Amino acid sequence: MPSWVIDRYGSNEVLRFTREMMFPIIHFPNEVIIKVHAASLNPIDLSMRSGYGATALNMKRDPLKLKTGETEFPLTLGRDVSGVVMECGLGVSYFKPGDEVWAAIPPWKQGTLSEFVVASGNEVSFKPKSLSHTEAAALPYVGLTAWSALNQVGGLNRNNCSGKRILILGASGGVGTFAVQLMKAWDAHVTAVCSHDASTLVKKLGADDVVDYKSGNLEDQLKALPLFDFILDNVGGSTEKWALDLLKKWSGATYVTLVTPFLINMDKLGVADGMLQTGVTVGSKTLKHLLKGVHYRWAFFMPSGPSLDEIAELVDSGKIQPVIDEVFSFSEVPEAFLKLEGGHARG
Repeated sequence: MPSWVIDRYGSNEVLRFTREMMFPIIHFPNEVIIKVHAASLNPIDLSMRSGYGATALNMKRDPLKLKTGETEFPLTLGRDVSGVVMECGLGVSYFKPGDEVWAAIPPWKQGTLSEFVVASGNEVSFKPKSLSHTEAAALPYVGLTAWSALNQVGGLNRNNCSGKRILILGASGGVGTFAVQLMKAWDAHVTAVCSHDASTLVKKLGADDVVDYKSGNLEDQLKALPLFDFILDNVGGSTEKWALDLLKKWSGATYVTLVTPFLINMDKLGVADGMLQTGVTVGSKTLKHLLKGVHYRWAFFMPSGPSLDEIAELVDSGKIQPVIDEVFSFSEVPEAFLKLEGGHARG
């Protein structure tokens, strides 16, 4: 089948179009094969093209090292899919061939820049009726990443957000634009940090306050505002050194970052030492901040059909909309990667 693959890690020249990619096979009773109508690119695709996380992902692909001599290549990138179910495993009862679905495929599986992709039934959900396939493909990966950080790790939900002050750092990217809309759907007060040229977009999505990180010292600008109940950090770096001081102390306030050294540690140190180093880091930081009266957490993307069901409800009720920077044809995948590489994509 037609696919965009890589045969080694590197920059854009490693992308290769082929018509000879193996058709996906159902190996487990709970799997479905989806005909891809639209896929999207996320920063993780750029990172994976360069080899980021390969150690951990290869361990997940073959935990018992049964496939001697085999490698992960040719590897298809792309995490998001909106399409139509073509075939179902014997254990799949929720879906049937012809159903319009969407999903975010985990990074250790073959991706969606292909004609067909295989997914576990519990990773798949019915596509929102109000969206086209192109619009729908923009949401699953960023939506589930934000959902993981805000709901599953952060403990926020539709019943406890009313009136809470939420700060979103890096609000104009894919995860940020979704998080702003989700928090507003749940009736929180949202302060969004982005560059000036994205402020109109972020305000349109519902942010109450928009702070331009280029118009002066960001830390000082945020310290002038009332303290926050929750911070979602999509930026990382030096932000972590001062952002937790913006939280209300001893009130259950929480800082959640999506920028963690987990995969980098495993790439650098190997699986065992990498996991050990990661555990020490997160444990010491959690304890340090707990003693200061705030919660410190890491969050990661988690595939989940049931969470996509909830997101689809919010989409169809008009509370969340996709934010698409640019649309490319399937033959233009390398150009799409270059666009992503340029940075500052909106949504």
